[in-house]
Amino acid sequence: MITLTGNSLTLEQMKEVLFNKKKVRASEESLRAAQMSREAVEKIVSERRVVYGINTGFGKFSDVLIEKENVKDLQLNLIRSHACGVGEPFPEVVSKAMVLLRANALLKGFSGIRPLVIERLIELVNKDIIPVIPQQGSLGASGDLAPLSHLALVVIGEGEVFYKGKRMDSLTALQMEGMLPLTLEAKEGLALINGTQAMTAMGVVGYLEAEQLAYESELIAAMTMEGLNGIIDAFAEEVHVARGYKQQIDTAARIRQYLSDSLLTTMQGELRVQDAYSLRCIPQVHGATWQALDYVKEKLEIEMNAATDNPLIFNDGKMVISGGNFHGQPIAIAMDFMKIAVAELANISERRIERLVNPQLNDLPPFLSPQPGLQSGAMIMQYAAASLVSENKTLAHPASVDSIPSSANQEDHVSMGTIASRHAYQIIQNTRRVLAIEMICAMQAVEYRGVDKMAVQTKNFYEKGRELVPSMKQDRIFSKDIEKLAEWLKTVDFSQFMRTLKESI
Repeated sequence: MITLTGNSLTLEQMKEVLFNKKKVRASEESLRAAQMSREAVEKIVSERRVVYGINTGFGKFSDVLIEKENVKDLQLNLIRSHACGVGEPFPEVVSKAMVLLRANALLKGFSGIRPLVIERLIELVNKDIIPVIPQQGSLGASGDLAPLSHLALVVIGEGEVFYKGKRMDSLTALQMEGMLPLTLEAKEGLALINGTQAMTAMGVVGYLEAEQLAYESELIAAMTMEGLNGIIDAFAEEVHVARGYKQQIDTAARIRQYLSDSLLTTMQGELRVQDAYSLRCIPQVHGATWQALDYVKEKLEIEMNAATDNPLIFNDGKMVISGGNFHGQPIAIAMDFMKIAVAELANISERRIERLVNPQLNDLPPFLSPQPGLQSGAMIMQYAAASLVSENKTLAHPASVDSIPSSANQEDHVSMGTIASRHAYQIIQNTRRVLAIEMICAMQAVEYRGVDKMAVQTKNFYEKGRELVPSMKQDRIFSKDIEKLAEWLKTVDFSQFMRTLKESI
């Protein structure tokens, strides 16, 4: 059981909840803080103090005063009117992350929402009642208003959910679990939707996949090194310490460890003096990706524990301040950074694929074909990789540099962070397929070189890959192989492998 405090949620804990079905609960201290904040809101309502979002309209309507008897209708109207999301739903794991992150943010005690509503969000997480949330429609700077409104619909028994493998009306799912819809009171609708949880949830899931993919990319690159008789000298510790980047040093160390007992790598001057950059510069390029991912991780873990709604309530209601913590710029820039970083893993991988299949660049059979000419072998796999890499370049265009004013120019600068996070996620999926293609080609190349000469760790990875994708003895529908291997790379438990590797370095 993971205890939410509003201040201490980690990516590792998110992974446990999202992928290992770990349950969560709210700390008693945090619930007390939320209750005190709620009491401050109720006092404001009873005293008829004019405070944005509690008894006023929203956005450009912030100057419109709402009478006490209408504050519940105000919240209901807010949720319904703002549920304007369009397009395909977010993946279920992302929507679940969104609910979890919203609950954690509200537990900070600055939002004025009843503990009852927070506990309902936690129930949704623990019972896997997952809101259907369209992916498109957020500007990422009044919070993720449209996506979070679809989340909030579930709390009041409206909208749709994924539950027990089916898509259904929220009310039906709640009734199946013996839960009643809640009626939102003053400020609670706004507290549910004013935040960055859509872009952050998408970013968290993307980061967790990107981190695993970055580790896998190194092991696949090591196998390519063997398939091309790569020169190991370029990975010598002295070279990378001389430059000084920790992530570059670490990447080189992992590659050396993978290939420490390989009989397929060479020394400089043995076959050639230097390798091409796509082999020789693996630590520099992959290391730079790790630098970016470390930055992304830092920003995500801050945002996961941030108060991002508006207004925020301090000092038992004595201070209620309209600020801009809902603005998604920190995450927007981080997501754009992740897009570029992961796209580069695909970029360099595709160049290694070319070196594996191009007979002018190696001494292997052309396109790794068992019968060159009669059979095309891996020729079009390289085409597919090139197409995915080119698509990544388009998706990597930064979203955070764009802004379109909204709400009658009251909200005149927005982050587009949710677009950035969605595009980052697509780049990750594309990159995984490129790496799957590299792995297929590398496995074929090492067969020509001699599997018995492989390093222990790369051979182990090769054997796992061969359980899914057989050797190319005859042309076949390679699309199926690529997708099968990509899905395995996404779902394989790589954590134990990495723990063993870290202990041995």
